[in-house]
Amino acid sequence: MSAFTNATLLFYPQADQQRRLVALWYFTTLMLLWILGLGHWVLGFEQAWAHPAVSVGTAIAVQMLLEWVDARTKGRPVRFAGGWANFLNFLPPAIIPGMALSMLLFPGEALLPLAFAAAFAMASKVLFRAPVAPGVTQHVFNPSNIAVVVTLLLFNDIVGLTPPYQFTENVSGLWDWGVPLFVLASGIVLHALFTGRLPLVTAWIVGFLLQGQVRAWLFDIPPLVPILPMTSAAFIIFTLYMIPDPATTPLKRGHQILFGLAVAAIYGLLQALHVVYGLFLALVLVCGARGALLYLSAWRVSRRGFVTTA
Repeated sequence: MSAFTNATLLFYPQADQQRRLVALWYFTTLMLLWILGLGHWVLGFEQAWAHPAVSVGTAIAVQMLLEWVDARTKGRPVRFAGGWANFLNFLPPAIIPGMALSMLLFPGEALLPLAFAAAFAMASKVLFRAPVAPGVTQHVFNPSNIAVVVTLLLFNDIVGLTPPYQFTENVSGLWDWGVPLFVLASGIVLHALFTGRLPLVTAWIVGFLLQGQVRAWLFDIPPLVPILPMTSAAFIIFTLYMIPDPATTPLKRGHQILFGLAVAAIYGLLQALHVVYGLFLALVLVCGARGALLYLSAWRVSRRGFVTTA
């Protein structure tokens, strides 16, 4: 059995497997409707149709390749074999980051940066793992988030973040509020029914408000200025669909609250230092610190076991 399967069973006991699958398909359906439906046809997304095609196609191909390698190494069947149901249920973990990257990154007419981002997102699940239980590891970083950061750093001359205005470019009036409210409602339903990450989301929002007011006080700027990003659909998407990733965030409520507050605090520090891409970089730094703490905790447990047996 693969490390992925072990970790899945650890965090999602058998009774919750169906709920996890429903959550994945719920999110996948929302992404497809949001990007391919509303995004390109109604809202005014400026990326080419080739961008989501390349991003999603690369993510699926790399995920299948990594699964095949892991299966051959461990002498087990691949998880996408054994019928159409297995194959289709294998796809959402690749479709979701693929679609997210095609929405968040703006490479102009270039396709290679998106292919790289999608491949790196899927590879990060294998490259960056930390122990969560004896003999079980799980990936540390949200795949889409770390892929955004690495791609922006490596391709900074041709790739930028998608301009926030495109999320409501072709709508006006009440629809300017309706689009963010739709994203907000769909995300709350997802976390309330399936992921149990509402404490983390709440802590992040409270922390964002607090760091904004601290910066307003320190730098003598109007108090509304630091919190204006909260009114955008892009911020809501980041808040509800990137930060509270169940696979890379804590389970316990107290730890979730600390995680959300930590991301907000690091973001505020990065803003004060005039570091760009603060949202994505803050999440990468906090996830990396959490991974280091997991390794430290596992080392302490193994050390105690060694001393006891000695």
